[in-house]
Amino acid sequence: MDDKPWWSYGHLWLVISGPVSVVLACLVTFYFIANSPNQIITGQDIEIENIKSNKLIDGSNAPATMARNHAATGVVPAPKTAPDAPK
Repeated sequence: MDDKPWWSYGHLWLVISGPVSVVLACLVTFYFIANSPNQIITGQDIEIENIKSNKLIDGSNAPATMARNHAATGVVPAPKTAPDAPK
């Protein structure tokens, strides 16, 4: 064996750098979480906001259960029209 100290081997630092970078990323993520918490948005909050703004939900913003049921049955729901639209 060589009489070189352990820290002089390059591949050792390559092996150590992986776990150290993961720990640093964890600390940075925890810092962001602790300093900028986000409000939890529920389905009820979204419904209230839609009622306030009087918007209809289009296909891209449909609830997941509606999209799942549509995909499972293959039935296309009737298009929604605005209440004051001419017929």
